[in-house]
Amino acid sequence: MPEILVKYEDKVIERVVTQKKRISVGRTADNDIVLDNKGVSRKHATIEFDADSALVIDNESLNGVFVNNRKVTEEVLKEEDQVTIGKFDLVYHPDTPKETKLAEFDGTMVLKTRRQRELLEKDKQAKELTDLAGASVLLGEANAERKQYALSKPVITFGKGKFVNVPVKGFLVSRIQTKIIKDKDEFVLVNVGRRGKTRVNGERVQQYRLRNDDLIEVGRSVFRFVQGSDK
Repeated sequence: MPEILVKYEDKVIERVVTQKKRISVGRTADNDIVLDNKGVSRKHATIEFDADSALVIDNESLNGVFVNNRKVTEEVLKEEDQVTIGKFDLVYHPDTPKETKLAEFDGTMVLKTRRQRELLEKDKQAKELTDLAGASVLLGEANAERKQYALSKPVITFGKGKFVNVPVKGFLVSRIQTKIIKDKDEFVLVNVGRRGKTRVNGERVQQYRLRNDDLIEVGRSVFRFVQGSDK
């Protein structure tokens, strides 16, 4: 059965496991997941489940629904995707057999928190950036030769080799250290060179499905992944 972890300020406050095909998320007590915050609409969002995935739908809420820090109308969720509603984060797991119960708590006010403003501004900038590039992009954050790389090819290579798409810096980095492979609607990061030289959000990885706003480190070079409308 699918599980949703409800988090507030990075602390898990509830685990929701359900057999329903559809659950509601909102501020009032008649929702399956109740988020007791004035920035959450009464019927803020719906999550629909099928055999191996989930679809989150924004019910025209005032403050919006964000998936991995991008504002969405509806989005198919994958393992560990993070849905932000108001001040809460909902982390999706497609199959976690743990017992838990659904929450029960009770005009929506416009959120004016710093976090909401930052999310909206970042989302606006990301959409402008990817629309201009016509593709998802990598932003050079540190030790990068360029400020931006468009992910417009099926395979993007990183390393110290002469013909890589994204040159990187660092000791003992391979000629081709890392690849980003576009697989249908996903971008998969694969470490193909020396072990331990590729990290995502600070963690060493060998293979990883990228999510919007992930921080990628190859050697000493750092990039931020911005998911575009080509998804």
